[in-house]
Amino acid sequence: MTSIESITLESSDRAAAEAFYAKAFDLGDRLHCRASEAPTSGFRAYTLSLVVSQPSTVDSLLGTAIDAGATVIKPAKKSLWGYGGVVQAPDGALWKVATSAKKDSGPATREIDDIILLLGAEDVAASKQFYVEHGLTVARSFGRKYVEFAAPPNSVKLALYGRSALAKDAGVPADGTGSHRLVLTSDAGPFTDPDGFTWQPASN
Repeated sequence: MTSIESITLESSDRAAAEAFYAKAFDLGDRLHCRASEAPTSGFRAYTLSLVVSQPSTVDSLLGTAIDAGATVIKPAKKSLWGYGGVVQAPDGALWKVATSAKKDSGPATREIDDIILLLGAEDVAASKQFYVEHGLTVARSFGRKYVEFAAPPNSVKLALYGRSALAKDAGVPADGTGSHRLVLTSDAGPFTDPDGFTWQPASN
């Protein structure tokens, strides 16, 4: 099954980015950082979601991220779908931590059930077709609005959302230019998708 093995976030200060993620989320080999001075501004057309089991775990992860230097974009709160909030890491990446549960079922943990990378596509249907042609398997699809691809356990799940809708969900303006400052590592690469996201081979 074609899937994302890991993601690499680019930052002008690699050491600071690595220190932040070690304190905030500790995602192990699924997240890497590297230095980059590529120009970028505004929304980078992606978000990273951490799906957890209960609200107290959301609060625990968001709390350590904020303590490590993240900026609150959307404070954690209840909604129709569950409970969650959004923060922006010092390197500019947007992180959503959420659960479908509205009540705790036990003590807070640091356990993350899923990591989901949502790419903001200009044309969701066209990007969906591109990824299918590159070996990914559709798990769920809602017309031209949202697509989620199948992924094995412990890998990063990929989903597509309209760029404007994704920015609205994250709580930021949709405008942005320059580099995404994001590289995806997979057995499907190398290639660049219709929205400019770069994939590299796992051997790299």
